[in-house]
Amino acid sequence: MSLPNFLDMYKKLIANPSVSAIDRSLDLSNKAVIDELANWCRELDFEVEITELTHSPGKFNLLARREPLDKNLTEGGLMLAGHTDTVPFDDTRWNSDPFELTEKDNKLFGLGSIDMKGFFAFVLNAIRQLEHSQQSTPLMILATADEETTMAGAQQVAQHASLKPKYCVIGEPTDMVPVFTHKGHMSSAIRITGRSGHSSDPERGLNAIEIMQQVITQVLQLKEELKNKYSVEHFAVPHPTLNLGHIHGGDNANRICGCCELHIDIRPLPGLSIVELEQMLLTALKPINEQYPGSVDVIDLHDPIPAFSGRTDSGLVKLAEKLSKQKAIAVNYCTEAPFLQQLGCETIVMGPGSIAQAHQPDEHLAMDKIKPSQEIILNLIQTCCFNKEEAS
Repeated sequence: MSLPNFLDMYKKLIANPSVSAIDRSLDLSNKAVIDELANWCRELDFEVEITELTHSPGKFNLLARREPLDKNLTEGGLMLAGHTDTVPFDDTRWNSDPFELTEKDNKLFGLGSIDMKGFFAFVLNAIRQLEHSQQSTPLMILATADEETTMAGAQQVAQHASLKPKYCVIGEPTDMVPVFTHKGHMSSAIRITGRSGHSSDPERGLNAIEIMQQVITQVLQLKEELKNKYSVEHFAVPHPTLNLGHIHGGDNANRICGCCELHIDIRPLPGLSIVELEQMLLTALKPINEQYPGSVDVIDLHDPIPAFSGRTDSGLVKLAEKLSKQKAIAVNYCTEAPFLQQLGCETIVMGPGSIAQAHQPDEHLAMDKIKPSQEIILNLIQTCCFNKEEAS
């Protein structure tokens, strides 16, 4: 087979559903996307390694490597990384088929068009323009699974013993603005177990909703403590955030509520460890658990994701700023960067499309951004891997 053109690659990637969801009824394998990428990478002389996730059967990572033809040039290199899964979708809110790349109003619509299957079309289209014989350092393409849920794919890659790129660029949608640092993500359920009973005799029960009211008071105090104690000026929201996102409990007005559960979302800054944050939450709830022994449980809704911290003076950041003509920024959302950074590589987040479109109905890429985004990606690969002046 021959490598399809840019738009055909885009279409094929969008056409293969690869939804990642905690709800198993919505969760899908990403194998079809991985197989498509594997075939295209082989067309460009890459050696391809496909690995099933240890703890997520049916989910796969792809690592494609292409070494320089000069076997003495095998150190360092560039890894271009992205995830193959998408969020779930509500087709009643889409104006087109989420799995059919649709061109309208100078935009390309489709689930994953910018978050972030489309990035692979940009990367492969750039590499096809470069002569393998001129390659001077290793070039790698990483495609991961389950970024939108557990980030299990990236966490497994971080343990890869022989993967040691010098640079890593994660192609999340940043409008090609380099991102050098971002916050982490911690989602927790606070579950109150009371004792149900008839509402006519409150003393015979233990009302979980009433205990939850005390929990919320403590959690809101923690929110203020985080806001007042920690700050990093690079971020548009300079402090850690804490959001009360979901609550449910009880079953009827005339029954004492026996169970109530609150889901919270915390976004820690670089420098605030997950362990420290978890301890702060437990400390805040300790007086309530002492008053009502065994009534308060804190449960991770997913493995916490640490913040990502890079340096504005790194060679890769400086190169990305030069090519994009944009200063590197900090963002409030999180990516696979803290895990891939564990490989020992300089790491940034930079890719085509706007984050404002991510996780939205009618997700799309503005077509007038294709040419400038493609040029930056091509120049990045050339500079790092094809005898141009390398980032230092």
